[in-house]
Amino acid sequence: MRERKLEDWEGWSSSAGLMAARAARPRSPAWVLEHDGGAVVGCTIVSDRPLDEGWTDPERDEAALYLNTTVTDPAWRRHRPGALLAAWTLHRAATRGKSWVRRGCANDGLLRYYRDVQGFTLVRTVRGEHAVTHLLARQAKESDESDPRGREAGSRES
Repeated sequence: MRERKLEDWEGWSSSAGLMAARAARPRSPAWVLEHDGGAVVGCTIVSDRPLDEGWTDPERDEAALYLNTTVTDPAWRRHRPGALLAAWTLHRAATRGKSWVRRGCANDGLLRYYRDVQGFTLVRTVRGEHAVTHLLARQAKESDESDPRGREAGSRES
């Protein structure tokens, strides 16, 4: 993130403890993308409730999964692991009766990537006193474009 000059790289590098604590929460588990050799390529947190402020009460009442805190290994960038994790989440939501996958970000570069590459639609931008959050959504869908299997951190689901 530092090499790509993304705004929040210092915050990410100092938040490993917080991310590990979030991974242990049963309502929003961390999911890990592994290479066949066992190397962790990426991880994300999927929740059935929003972590980002700004979603309306009617939006919160809709059946949705929330994709949060996706981190990938830059060495695997050419394989687009973030896009694979997003596609897996779309499939997971659809097969569990959810209509939407939603996510938020505070970085304009990520906003463009999620919108232009991953197909999310910008719902609104929320401007708080100390932060700006872009809220995005995409309709859940089953897909055979990616392998929709994943495993929760600490388990071996298939």
